[in-house]
Amino acid sequence: MNANLLIKSISTTNTLSALEEIDFSKYYDMQFTKSPEDWRDIPIYQIMIDRFNNPDNPPKHKWDGLIEEFQGGTFKGIEEKIDYIKDLGIKAVWLTPIQQNCLYNDKTHHGYGIQDFLKVDKRFASNQDDPEGELKQLINKLHENGIYVIFDIVINHTGDVFEYDGIGAEAQWSNHKLPIKWRNDQGKGTWQSAPLRNQVGAAGAVGPIELLRDEYFRAQGKYSKEQEKEGDFYTLKELKTEHTTPETFGDVYPVRNILIESYKYIMAEFDIDGYRIDTLKYVKRGFSKIFGNAMREFALRLGKKNFLTYGEVWDNEETMARFIGRSTSEDHNIIGVDSTLDFPLQANLKQISKGFKAPSELAKMYSDRKKVLSEIVSSHGEASRYYVTFLDNHDMNERIYHPYYDRQLTLALACQFSLQGLPCVYYGTEQGLGGSKNYEGNAKPECVREAMWGKDNAFDTNNDIYKSLKTIIETRNSIPALRYGRQYFREISGDGENFGLSTYNKGVIAFSRILGDQEALIVANCDPENNNELYVLVDPSINNENSSFSELYSNFNDQSSNEKYNAVEKLGVKVNNSKTNIVAIKVSLQPNEVKILIN
Repeated sequence: MNANLLIKSISTTNTLSALEEIDFSKYYDMQFTKSPEDWRDIPIYQIMIDRFNNPDNPPKHKWDGLIEEFQGGTFKGIEEKIDYIKDLGIKAVWLTPIQQNCLYNDKTHHGYGIQDFLKVDKRFASNQDDPEGELKQLINKLHENGIYVIFDIVINHTGDVFEYDGIGAEAQWSNHKLPIKWRNDQGKGTWQSAPLRNQVGAAGAVGPIELLRDEYFRAQGKYSKEQEKEGDFYTLKELKTEHTTPETFGDVYPVRNILIESYKYIMAEFDIDGYRIDTLKYVKRGFSKIFGNAMREFALRLGKKNFLTYGEVWDNEETMARFIGRSTSEDHNIIGVDSTLDFPLQANLKQISKGFKAPSELAKMYSDRKKVLSEIVSSHGEASRYYVTFLDNHDMNERIYHPYYDRQLTLALACQFSLQGLPCVYYGTEQGLGGSKNYEGNAKPECVREAMWGKDNAFDTNNDIYKSLKTIIETRNSIPALRYGRQYFREISGDGENFGLSTYNKGVIAFSRILGDQEALIVANCDPENNNELYVLVDPSINNENSSFSELYSNFNDQSSNEKYNAVEKLGVKVNNSKTNIVAIKVSLQPNEVKILIN
């Protein structure tokens, strides 16, 4: 994969960027990286740029401390570890925002406080005179190694680009607009109304210059959950995307148009393959759909026929479903973003795999989801397109890993990569990072944002968890049913006569993925102390007493054991208290063991 990227830099200019200076027509004759045919074939690896690697310098602070300031991770650091990422089996990286944040603020290491939407933040570059060039080199190297690139983006707010006059960076919610002062290059509140371009340096106010208008910001203080109002996220200033300007042929939405044009530029200039959209839940519904559609159409114009968009909708199933695909229950004809992060799965699978919740709750979650998606998906298996699954990410207050329970983590990873969805792993999970232990009861996202390269032997390809995840990914890649198949949770039995879902803590997760006549069966013992021998139902329409299953993966074996599990037919047994005929296999599991079997 390769692309003829433009050789130019706006990030080192001494003024704000401007959309009017971009000629989009020149992109249409360029060759860009083609999209993958199906994103379900593409395991994703999430990287916090500032916290992953720097081959030139150690972390600026304690590597696993509770650090809000920049640690020094760079684009070059990611490039140096491409072989490490590729060897794991990863086929796409999701990078936290690359755009220029407020340079006077050292606590936006995460990248979500954007000050100029068209510039690259030089703090992520080893060569700060050419951050764009270093980023493009990284993207080219990733593409050359068969790895796609997803950018994390923001369309709801900017960084701390103004202060509230007489109050400071944060203000409580107000029912009316508050007086503000736009910040200069040093972060000092200076202008009570939007300054002209020639008054502002490269790091003052907000860019592109077209966005620098007082009326384009809500400026009413912080979001108030109790009052259900819009508002800032603490110091991050909310954009007023519903603002309209009357034109000859009807109202236009200038803020929306500026954001759309900005991210069209980012997509083309850097040859990006997908966008993860931050805080999508708080974006006006109409705009979220228009934005998703605009990105899809522009990508098609560039020859990217399957550009991926997925959003952060940290909420219940019903709310999540309103943002994905064509929500036919609503009166819209525009298709929204493709997928959303699967927060319900993360919350359930983490608790179940640790033995704190019954496996039947996972089955219930998917049953409820199926009902919610009934007007969105066209087939049972299609649901796997709409969710990006994860166990850890940068917004959690703790990681899933416990140092005394390695197999608890590999059990959860095997289930995650076998359940429906687009699987994503957060940097460091594969090395057993456990989060900061220095928060003294003040848990917050910085607890899971370790500067990974500061750890001894941080990128160890012989680490047991790394090797297990690599085998899990290889197994997923080898079995189409694990990527595209229908999904069914399976009843289990200890005596072979009475079957039902596992309804107790420290129980057994059992589910199948079926594609045609191929059935993959995943069985996981969430008890960390006791063995479990049980019967598991399989599909009687494609299996009978002459069928057998083979073991593809166990987190107790370095390689598949090729052990055979012969199916048995049983007549008149009870399944959920009703008598029926079944086909089942008998499986023995050690504490925290997970097995992936195939017929």
